[in-house]
Amino acid sequence: MLFDNHNRPITYLRLAVTDRCNLRCFYCMPESGIKYLPKNQLLTYEEMERVVAVLARMGVSKLRLTGGEPFVRAGLMPFMERLSVIPGLSEIHMTTNGVLTAPHVAEMARLGVKSVNLSLDSLDRARFHQITRRDELPAVLGTLDELLAHNIRVKINAVVMDGQNIEDLYALSELARTQPIDVRFIEEMPFNGEGNHYPVLTWTHQRILQELRSFYPALEQRPAAPHATAATWQVPGYVGTLGIIAAYTRTFCGSCNRIRMTAQGMLKTCLYDDGVLDIRALIRSGASDTELTAAFLKAFAHRPLNGFEAEKHRQPVTESMSTIGG
Repeated sequence: MLFDNHNRPITYLRLAVTDRCNLRCFYCMPESGIKYLPKNQLLTYEEMERVVAVLARMGVSKLRLTGGEPFVRAGLMPFMERLSVIPGLSEIHMTTNGVLTAPHVAEMARLGVKSVNLSLDSLDRARFHQITRRDELPAVLGTLDELLAHNIRVKINAVVMDGQNIEDLYALSELARTQPIDVRFIEEMPFNGEGNHYPVLTWTHQRILQELRSFYPALEQRPAAPHATAATWQVPGYVGTLGIIAAYTRTFCGSCNRIRMTAQGMLKTCLYDDGVLDIRALIRSGASDTELTAAFLKAFAHRPLNGFEAEKHRQPVTESMSTIGG
């Protein structure tokens, strides 16, 4: 087992395979997009595979591939094939916006992908277009159908945004009525490439729960899973669940078991830090696996207690979530 300086296990890596995305969600990036990195500044698939193998030997057993949008990068499926046989790596998951995903779902099922987090903020085509600045809702819903048909566990990630998709909370919740879907509502965070939208976050996790209880007075809270970011609830008789992720309020930091690697190879031991270790520079300077391991251990020994502590040591947030890696 691998532990940080607060005795929290580190078992979960979120790996961004690209900073590019084919949507322009307003809570993630400006309408004009962000300045993408040249390809030679991104980790190669071979470099990423090596990082995953080193961390798997150290005790990381769960991997989530993120972006940007993972399927924007060519060659993703052969890369996933190689990841699937790394010793010690027992779970591969993915976060995707679903626009390009449907043709690959059968292969993902064959490789044993355990779950997919599908970003879906609205079931209304016009509102989806307004939020994402792209008219791609039919493609996303097609991916949802494919994932369910191939028995891949689906978690819907919906960012709750004042004046944008509040009307969708009920419709999204109803996806859990007859399908084994975990619908999770997420507090909006300030990672949109510009800074926070609001002086005060109005749709906090408490307010989201209040709204859900207005739809479902019999809502029952479920026991929290170890290291879970979402607090989950069950509507009696529903097949799926509802969840709330207090991403901005940060109520789950005390049990955090995850680290992040950006597409350019920057290790983040907290979503809210500036990046604590340049793995790309180490690899390209000829570092051995033993040296990489030592560098990781040193970084994990200085991990902030929570997101608020990490935020104290950085400039105001202006990054895009596409750059950070989900």
